[in-house]
Amino acid sequence: MKERERIVGTGLTGLLVLLWLGFLVHRSPRFAGSGWGGVLAVTGAALMLVPLLYSAIKRIGLLKRLVTRVVSMRTLLAWHIYAGLLGPILVLLHTGHKFESPLGIALTALTLVVVLSGAVGRYLMSHVSRELREKKKMLADLEQAHARAASALATRPAEAAVLHRFSGVAGRLVLGLLAPEGGAVSVATGRPTTHAAVVRLSEAVADVEYAIRTHEVFKAWFSRWLKFHIIISVGLYVLLALHIWAAIHYGLRWFS
Repeated sequence: MKERERIVGTGLTGLLVLLWLGFLVHRSPRFAGSGWGGVLAVTGAALMLVPLLYSAIKRIGLLKRLVTRVVSMRTLLAWHIYAGLLGPILVLLHTGHKFESPLGIALTALTLVVVLSGAVGRYLMSHVSRELREKKKMLADLEQAHARAASALATRPAEAAVLHRFSGVAGRLVLGLLAPEGGAVSVATGRPTTHAAVVRLSEAVADVEYAIRTHEVFKAWFSRWLKFHIIISVGLYVLLALHIWAAIHYGLRWFS
């Protein structure tokens, strides 16, 4: 997620939360059925259908090939995010903070849950993906430095013998304590100055590998978050359809 998208998305999410809390200081029972209330309702509902269209394009191969000839998936994702935030904001304004019917309350609550889960999940997914890329690059650099250091150490049998005597977890801890700070290896050159250098690089490689595994676990959990987000989004569209049907069934009063 680009920095501008993150700032705009965070601002719109915060605005949605503040507007929802507006019922504490403002209520307009007649606004939802007024002309402007109807305009906000129709516009907001139309915008809320954009994420549904994005999901269809993303998962239907033929449709995806046709659409991406004109618009990239990156642009469609941006539309998905902005429409998914602006739509609920307009719909929330349409209510006039009148939360009385069980259907309206459920629809408002589920809208907030869908938006917040999407915003938080999107931010965390972007953060974890970025961290994972950086850690993998760091691991590649450390592995190259370790290979160079190990090759250099192979030409020093005496230091290699010392290193062998300090093998194991306890031995590496002792060696790390006894080795001077100046004995570290330069990652740029990979030339060890002491036999403790290889140990330090090995520990760094192990630490980064552990961090990568941890990030991959988080990424796997996010795949479950995506399924949850899709399920509650389907529930939101069901409630939205029921709300529209109820408005039409009991009389279209919006534009009166």
